[in-house]
Amino acid sequence: MEKYGKARFRRSISRMPSSISIAVNSLDSNIQKFSHSHNENTKGRAKIMCASLYQYIPGVIHPHARIVQMWNKLFVLSCLLNCFLDPLFLHLLSAEKDNKCIAINRTMAKVLIVLRSLTNFIYLIHMLLQFRLAYFVYESRAFVDQPKKIALNYLHGYFLIDFFVILPFSQVNMWLTLQKPNFSSGANDALIFSQVAMVFQYVAMYIRFVILINHEMRLGFMFQSGSARFFYNLLMSLLFSHVIGSLWYFFALQRVKRCLRNACAEISCLKYIYCGHGNENGGLKYDPASWKKWKANNNATACFGPGGFHYGVFVQAVSLATESDLSIRYMYSVFWGFQQVSTLAGNQTPAFLVWEVLFTMLITATGLVLFSLLIGNMQSFIQAFNRKSLEKSVRCMDTEQWMSHWRLSGNLRNQVRESEQYNWAATGGVNELVLLENQPENLQRDIRRHVFKFVEKFPIFSLMDDFILDAIKERLKPETYITGSRILVRGGLISKMVFIVQGKLESIGEDKNVVFLSEGDFCGEEVVTSCLEYSCLKEHGKRIRIPAQKLLSKRMVRCLTNVEAFTLRAADLEEVTSLFPGLLIRNPSVKGAIRKRYPYRHGLGVNRIKLAWRCRKQRPSVQAADN
Repeated sequence: MEKYGKARFRRSISRMPSSISIAVNSLDSNIQKFSHSHNENTKGRAKIMCASLYQYIPGVIHPHARIVQMWNKLFVLSCLLNCFLDPLFLHLLSAEKDNKCIAINRTMAKVLIVLRSLTNFIYLIHMLLQFRLAYFVYESRAFVDQPKKIALNYLHGYFLIDFFVILPFSQVNMWLTLQKPNFSSGANDALIFSQVAMVFQYVAMYIRFVILINHEMRLGFMFQSGSARFFYNLLMSLLFSHVIGSLWYFFALQRVKRCLRNACAEISCLKYIYCGHGNENGGLKYDPASWKKWKANNNATACFGPGGFHYGVFVQAVSLATESDLSIRYMYSVFWGFQQVSTLAGNQTPAFLVWEVLFTMLITATGLVLFSLLIGNMQSFIQAFNRKSLEKSVRCMDTEQWMSHWRLSGNLRNQVRESEQYNWAATGGVNELVLLENQPENLQRDIRRHVFKFVEKFPIFSLMDDFILDAIKERLKPETYITGSRILVRGGLISKMVFIVQGKLESIGEDKNVVFLSEGDFCGEEVVTSCLEYSCLKEHGKRIRIPAQKLLSKRMVRCLTNVEAFTLRAADLEEVTSLFPGLLIRNPSVKGAIRKRYPYRHGLGVNRIKLAWRCRKQRPSVQAADN
């Protein structure tokens, strides 16, 4: 039995490697199947995620779309904020006169980092938008809306400038500087590098800002009015003043640091020039003896006065740098920049340093550019004003020549001059109808519906359909009347309906009853009811001719003040009724309103009954005569 058990054990042992290899092979195959299925699931999830994200990616956008114009305005405001933020980084440094060092405002630095990052995010969205924004080729007058051509056009255009502007040099270097336990010399070098990079970024961003503003102004979306252009020029002046003042403050601090380096005769005191928050703990921690020696250094103390170092145009900035209040340092720098730009740096004498002379020349050139822009805008404004005055003078001369040719009396000439003066004051010499007709048809319709709401106050017009009202509003003509003018005369023919927009009138009836009319009222409505009644009768085949005496005015309407109004003439109303005859007949509300307001209709049935009765009474006598 022992031999049999041992042999059985040996056979089982001999079979174990094959079973293990089979298990390993099956395990490998399962792993491959799992990895393959996992890869398939991953690819499927990626496709689903890409498809879900793709639906949020907009297609090609028209450059004149409303959303694009709103975004451009937001982007301009963001760039404007950025233009004021970047020079503000230069004011983070200040001079500590007691500790003879340069300190940094860490709290304000963190705030500027957050704001600058926010403007960078808006700038990034604007860059992504440019890959989907169609554009016009003005040379060939072609509209390009192919995504590939749009992307290539942006990549070959302002993409590199935008990419350089969006790089966070200032934020990264400032953040690394703030992580230092103390404001070391290495941190100062990083800060100087960030400030230099920020200056170049600012130049690039300002170029893009000016290009965008000029593009929007050329298309007519921004700064079109005179007040807006004045605000634009003032903004540019403040922006230049802000930059010049910030650079002036920054260069003054560099001169102070140079003076402190010259005052430090030993290597051990260089570490005290940069003191972080400006407290004494850092100096005492390094070496109390050398710190006290540095505090007693008279040469370093003289660096904070005008006589210790030749500061040139930066003398005031040295005293300003010792102010602990950031707002004072900032506002005075802006004031100094505005003063120097306005006076072309005429009261400044630079030191014998090349870069200081170049800085003074930059101030002078900036002032000349702003002065030339101001003169150009003033010249454009004066030319526009003179053009209006010239047009008015030519019109007055033509009017006087016309009155002389017609040999008008003095009273009529005075009335014509008063009428022309009021017409010019009311319209500004602008042909309003031509301006309206130059707009698209849908915009014309919307403008008329907005301006001519008073038409619907007339009861008959308020019952009509919108497209009939649109046809009526298209035929309204503006009119002006001076004080004392008579719109309707008693016994005169009523040829138009008048809608009063501005002014006061009086309506005197046959019984001497006076009714005062003002804005929103109307007169001459008899012509409307007559024309509409004529249209209704003609539609039924019973064409009648309305007696002229029925359209004679029974009242007198006279202007008490200068009046602006819109008129609807009978010929224009007949044209509308001929365009929509069936629609007016099929509207029972309109027909009922016509019967109520048309006095001739009331007596028409009575006259017909009388005529029929007379004919019936005369019939027996006629028959008897025949017999």
